[in-house]
Amino acid sequence: MQIEEINHKALELLSNLGEAHGAPGSEDSVRRIFLLEMGSGAFTDRTGNILFEKKGSGEHPRIMLTAHMDEVGFVVQSIAKNGLIKFLPLGGWWSHTLLAQRVRVRTRAGAEVIGVIGAKPPHLLRKNEREKVVDIEEMFIDVGAADREEARNRFGIAEGDTIVPDSRFTQMSNPNLLLCKGFDNRVGMALIIQSLQMLKEAEHASTILAVGTVQEEVGVRGAQTAVFGVNPDAAIVLEGAPADDLPAISEDERQGALGRGVQIRLMDPSAIMNRKFTDYVVDLAANLKIPYQVAVRRSGGTDARAIQLHASGVPAVVLAVPARYIHTHNCIIHMNDYLSTLNLVVELLKRLDGDATDDFTAFL
Repeated sequence: MQIEEINHKALELLSNLGEAHGAPGSEDSVRRIFLLEMGSGAFTDRTGNILFEKKGSGEHPRIMLTAHMDEVGFVVQSIAKNGLIKFLPLGGWWSHTLLAQRVRVRTRAGAEVIGVIGAKPPHLLRKNEREKVVDIEEMFIDVGAADREEARNRFGIAEGDTIVPDSRFTQMSNPNLLLCKGFDNRVGMALIIQSLQMLKEAEHASTILAVGTVQEEVGVRGAQTAVFGVNPDAAIVLEGAPADDLPAISEDERQGALGRGVQIRLMDPSAIMNRKFTDYVVDLAANLKIPYQVAVRRSGGTDARAIQLHASGVPAVVLAVPARYIHTHNCIIHMNDYLSTLNLVVELLKRLDGDATDDFTAFL
């Protein structure tokens, strides 16, 4: 593929996937994009994970190339008599970021209703109330309904309907900086799709099992079931990871800066990655002069938590595109970081064979 074609496809995927509605348990829109891009060979399991198998020259090793489809969102908990909606978070939200933000409520019929997150206005707050962060439990969503009946019968909203931020994909004034909701983890889904499309005619020894998992943001639930069906020899987990190139973090501590390349995660509280696998990936990136940064994370976790514990164990590595302001309405990524990650994934999949994956688990 020519670089212009690769860039154009990347922008198309990131836009379509970023804007898609995909709260935990309601990943249908993301599944449809995956199916459209990968073709009729894609299939789902009973949890809702979507899979696609690309055979190599041999049945083994089986490489699980995976990313989660869902994004942090909300769910309708109840509808008040005055038509305002009380909601619960799906995934980790910091309530500082929510007030006055637009959201999209997905109804059972598939329609989307725009609303805005509100709370008691500051003019009506007592002094001590103004100094506190408003809890999500005190917030509501205003969809413009006159009462509960209009919200239910005209707008079609019901308890259990899922909600995501209303945020449009935008190239910023620096066109390499991309803005949208949900880059955690639509960048991972874009990377799976584009890397397999680039490998369509390429030779590789491994059988690649591409997997989009459900409900990662509420406890890596989809990964726990997907890994049983895939039964991989090794796993590459693709993520949108929190960028740390911000004023509150010193230059010395930054391991996820925009524009510095793919982040290769060595560990986080949920998983210590297979050291031989991470060394293999770091060496490959260095030898191919692919920009990269390594990370040891104090917090957070990925689907690697569940995948590494399957059966007698699965060596896993996490490759991530740093994203500023994840778990908010507006995330920012750098196109060059996405392309570095894409390049590394493609080159890694070309090279992984049985000798390599056997070595990852040779501890004596």
